[in-house]
Amino acid sequence: MNGIIVVDKKKGNTSFDEIREIRKKYNTKKVGHIGTLDPMATGVLPILIGEATKLSDYLMGHDKEYVATLKLGQKMDTGDSEGSIVLEKPIPILSEEKIKEVLSSFLGKSNQIPPMYSAIKVNGKKLYELAREGKEIEREAREIEIYAIELIKIKEEDNIVKEIEFKVNCSKGTYIRVLCEDIAKKLGTCGYMSELRRTRVGNFTLKDTNKLLTIEEVMKDKDTYSLKENELKKLLNGVKIQTVLKDGLVRIYNNHDFIGIGEVKNNILKRKIIVNS
Repeated sequence: MNGIIVVDKKKGNTSFDEIREIRKKYNTKKVGHIGTLDPMATGVLPILIGEATKLSDYLMGHDKEYVATLKLGQKMDTGDSEGSIVLEKPIPILSEEKIKEVLSSFLGKSNQIPPMYSAIKVNGKKLYELAREGKEIEREAREIEIYAIELIKIKEEDNIVKEIEFKVNCSKGTYIRVLCEDIAKKLGTCGYMSELRRTRVGNFTLKDTNKLLTIEEVMKDKDTYSLKENELKKLLNGVKIQTVLKDGLVRIYNNHDFIGIGEVKNNILKRKIIVNS
């Protein structure tokens, strides 16, 4: 079986828990995923099956969309609801206009320092492992981009804003926990991400949940290449083919039948995935 199934990850499950379920359901070991979600998060988790796992590098770079809830007044060591309180600050009076203004200030490119509670490796050790040992090390800032951000709703108690729910469309590598902390700081207090739901990864959305998408469907936006009579055998044997197509991935066909995915570089087409020969 080859394709992509979009899972709506359950709260409390790790991304690997979801992979384990798919392996069992489809009786296959060749399974991967795009974009890890923390156990406390829910939402879109595209899982690659069979030959589709070879597309992971291409699909990993897609932008993502989230709906996040920011709880104000407290800071957690993990940046989310699973941590311990390390700081408490009063919350100033905040108008809806002020909150929208602060959210909008994060639009565009900026540098973000990854959190200690992340899976980034430093000298062969994951940052969250060091954090659990009580260690904190210097991290290099990474460029991220916020394409769109909008306020969804505000939760108040006694005219004080306690929680802010917002939607954000961002580049790969953006940590929403850090974004929440930065937003809270700009609002004059502290805060943490209390809930997170991923609603989109590239073209994969919650509407695609539990559908098995074929490789052909997933790559429908790519150029096509129709093999000539003498080219099928060459391609199957790994022989490269001269072409005038632009660099990138292409869908390959033989007599209108989808064969697989190829990659063009410097006018040379080579096989990447063969699903039907």
